[in-house]
Amino acid sequence: MKEIKLSTFIDEISMGPFGSDIKVDNFIDFGIPVLNGSNLTNHKLVEESFKYVSEEKANKLGKANAQRGDIVITHRGTLGQVAYIPENSKFDRYVISQSQFRVRFKKSLDPVYFSYLMKSRYGQSKLLSFKNHVGVPALAQATTNFKSLELRVHDILTQQKIASVLSTLDNKIELNNKINTELEAMAKTLYDYWFVQFDFPNADGKPYKSFGGKMIYDSTLKREIPYGWEVTVFNDWVKQTKTGDWGKEEIDENYSERVFCVRGADINGLNGKGEIKAPERYILKNNLSKKLENNDFIIEISGGSPTQSTARIALLTKETLERFDTTVVCSNFCKAVTLKDTSYAFNFQQEWQRLYDAGVFFGFEGKTSGIKNFLFDSFMESYHIVKPTKELVLKFNSTAKELEKKRQSNLKQNQELGTLRDWLLPMLMNGQITVRDANEIVEEKLEVVTEELEMKTINKQYK
Repeated sequence: MKEIKLSTFIDEISMGPFGSDIKVDNFIDFGIPVLNGSNLTNHKLVEESFKYVSEEKANKLGKANAQRGDIVITHRGTLGQVAYIPENSKFDRYVISQSQFRVRFKKSLDPVYFSYLMKSRYGQSKLLSFKNHVGVPALAQATTNFKSLELRVHDILTQQKIASVLSTLDNKIELNNKINTELEAMAKTLYDYWFVQFDFPNADGKPYKSFGGKMIYDSTLKREIPYGWEVTVFNDWVKQTKTGDWGKEEIDENYSERVFCVRGADINGLNGKGEIKAPERYILKNNLSKKLENNDFIIEISGGSPTQSTARIALLTKETLERFDTTVVCSNFCKAVTLKDTSYAFNFQQEWQRLYDAGVFFGFEGKTSGIKNFLFDSFMESYHIVKPTKELVLKFNSTAKELEKKRQSNLKQNQELGTLRDWLLPMLMNGQITVRDANEIVEEKLEVVTEELEMKTINKQYK
């Protein structure tokens, strides 16, 4: 393949609007979604983080509008982000931010293929070749230099075949993510019915509160709770906490124990919202006491943002830990929590997440050198919650545990599929492997995944 100038393939290219054209004041609850760095994760659109402007505002922004089939590239801030707006996208129109430009190609260049090409090391090196090394990271004269890039590009038929192979893996990952969203919603809904609305099954299988279950008024919470339940603080549930570690990047005489060090930035990945990029580090042998175990929690102590509080949480199950090939610890900016009674793990997780979603933790933050810190001890000792009966918790635990097993199985599968995709990507682009061979590898992998699922179903039926 010869290197060809990108201008040969470009039908239309345009920059995003000036910063003053899209301000916080312009955002509305729902309308035309605005694309920015936070919703272009892993070369895909993340709808959960969309902000919106009105149709009238979008119309005024002219060429800053993007549509299905377009490529969006970040030229300022987090460089190297290249996202394809899929043809089956939920929205038929978007607005790009001032940190991006959008490209529409002629039919001779497949946009899905191009998005994968630019994700490869070769594509990234080409894109970042005109990076400005002074001040805020930026691509100098972004659209002009982009059009001048010379890239090795396959013929259109091969482009489409390569895009199809890699998309097959990404589509399976996306399907697993959708299933996991449903599993999370099921656990959350059940928790809400049973432990927030107090409509857990009574002795006759009827909703407890709605069918006249005995309630008592609690003066601390200033509301009624089911008879026999306690009012506690989170600390009453906790057996011990473990501090974080960071160790060293390379092994030496004393720092000899290889671990994965989970940071606050990895908590979303643990929860299935993106990739886990926890670094491998080496710690002292004596510090292996900080090793994270099944049913431990990782809680973010420092970090957050103006719109995101600290105190993000992740539950580590047996299946979560199996996603790593060695010991896991948390970083210095996190804290690990071990419960006295692990049967309460899913209740602890759901109640904590419920409070997080409600913005409660913004009220338990301090600042040190401009960094937000979660006032962990203050919160754990002072925030009151209800503690249900052990019998009910065990019933919830059995259901929540099964849902979490399925979720973690999908996440482990996604990790394997993502690794295969990232291995195939450069080999397909540089011709080290044929499309036919890549197809066979992908089909074989997906068959194994299907067989594993069928075996789990059969084993469950005979238990």
